[in-house]
Amino acid sequence: MIETLPTSNSALAKEARKLLRPLRRELVDLLRALIRVNTVAVPPNGNETPAQLVLRDFLLEKNVRPELYETAFVAESRSRWRRKDRRYAGRKNLIARLRGSGRGKSLLLNGHMDTVPPGKSQWSTSPWAGNLRKSRVYGLGSFDMKGGLVAQAGVICAMKAAGLRPGGDLIFESVVDEEWGGGGGTLAARLRGDSADACVISEGTQLEIFRATRGGFVVDLIVKAGDPSAYFSQSEVLSPAIPVGRLLGWVDSWSKKRRNMKGLGAYAKFPDPAPVQVLAIESNRLDPEVPLSVPSDATLRLYFQFLPQEDVQAVISDIRHSLKMFEKSDPFFRSYPVQWKPLLGSPLLGHELPLEHPWSRCMIASVAATLGKEPVVTAAPYPCDAFLIHRGFGIPTLLFGPKGAGAHNPDEYVETESIMQTAEALLTAALEWCGG
Repeated sequence: MIETLPTSNSALAKEARKLLRPLRRELVDLLRALIRVNTVAVPPNGNETPAQLVLRDFLLEKNVRPELYETAFVAESRSRWRRKDRRYAGRKNLIARLRGSGRGKSLLLNGHMDTVPPGKSQWSTSPWAGNLRKSRVYGLGSFDMKGGLVAQAGVICAMKAAGLRPGGDLIFESVVDEEWGGGGGTLAARLRGDSADACVISEGTQLEIFRATRGGFVVDLIVKAGDPSAYFSQSEVLSPAIPVGRLLGWVDSWSKKRRNMKGLGAYAKFPDPAPVQVLAIESNRLDPEVPLSVPSDATLRLYFQFLPQEDVQAVISDIRHSLKMFEKSDPFFRSYPVQWKPLLGSPLLGHELPLEHPWSRCMIASVAATLGKEPVVTAAPYPCDAFLIHRGFGIPTLLFGPKGAGAHNPDEYVETESIMQTAEALLTAALEWCGG
C-alpha cells in the first residue's frame, strides 16, 4: 500500500481517460471477437495465430503497424528457459511499437493470447460465445487474459490516434505459449532482442498491482501395484487405492509445513505463502464404460508453489528426500515405490520488484490517479511469465489488469469497465514513464 495519494499524475490520468473514451465500444467488440476465436493451447501444440490475425487487423485499422513473426526458432535455442516438450511451428507472436524520441525510458506491455482448454464441466453457453451481459464479457480467456490484452491494445492505439510520440519506445506484444508453464512466446520475444526499461503484464489482477509472483512445480506421483489378472481369482488382489490415502497424509504434512513457513517480502501477510495443492487424483473412474474392478495403479497430481526468495531446486530435493523417507516407513510403499514424474519439466521461478523501485512508484501513482483511491499493492497467487522477463532478462516487471472471475473454470468473465480502467492506468503510466 502507499501512504499518501500522489497528485502529480492526476492531469495525465485525465488526459488518458479522454484519449481512450472514443475506443470504449471498439475495445469491447475486439474482446468479444478474440474470445470467439479458439486459442486453446495444450502441450506440445497451440492455436494462437488466428486470433493474432484478428488483433493485427484491429491495430492496422487504427494505423498501428504490427508485426507477426514465427516463434519456431525457440526450439533450436540453447536458452535454459526453453521447454523441450513444445512445438512452435506456425505459432506467431505479435508486436507493435511506437518509436520514441530517445529522451525517455521504454515500456513493454506484455500479454498472452493462448488459453487453457474449457474443461469437462458444463458452461452456461459456449466457451467461445463472447456474450456481453450486465457489463461483463463471458468466455474462455476473457479474464485470463484477453481482457488485459485488449486494454493494452487500447493504450498504443490511443497514443497513435493522438499523434503522441513518447520519449522512450512503447512496445505492445501478444505472445503464445504462456499457459502450462510454457513461456515460449515471451522467450522468443526476448531472444529476438525486443527489450525495455520496464514491463507490465495485464493478467487479471482485480485492478490491484502485483509486484511479485510465485514459482511453481507440478509433479505426478504414480503408484503401480499388483496384477489385474488376479481379480476374480483366489489370489490376493493388491491395489494402491487405500495406501494412496497414506500418501495423501504425507502430502498434507507438506501442505501444513509450507503453510506454517514465514512469508517474506510481498508475501509476508499471506496466510498460505507457498501452497501445496492436489490438482487431481486418478485410480479408475466413475464411468459406466469402466468395468467394476479394483484399480492396480493410482496417480496424484501435485502443485508446489515457491516464494521468490527460495532456492527452488533445494526445496524440491527436500521434498523428494522426504518422500523416500515416507516410502521406507510404509510396508506397502517399500514394495511399490512411488514414481516421480514432473509434468512441465523444470520449475517456474518467482520474482519480486521492490516497492521503492521507480517503476513500482510510477505504476502506484498512475493507478491511484486513475482510480481516485489508494491502490492495493500485493503479490500474485500464481506464477506466470513475469519471472522470465524480470529474472531471465533483467526487465523490472509488474502485473496489473482488469476485474473478473472464473479463470481456468466454466463461465469465466471479465468486467468491461475494469478493462477501460486498466487501459487508463497503463496509458497514464506510459505517459509518465516514457515521457514526451
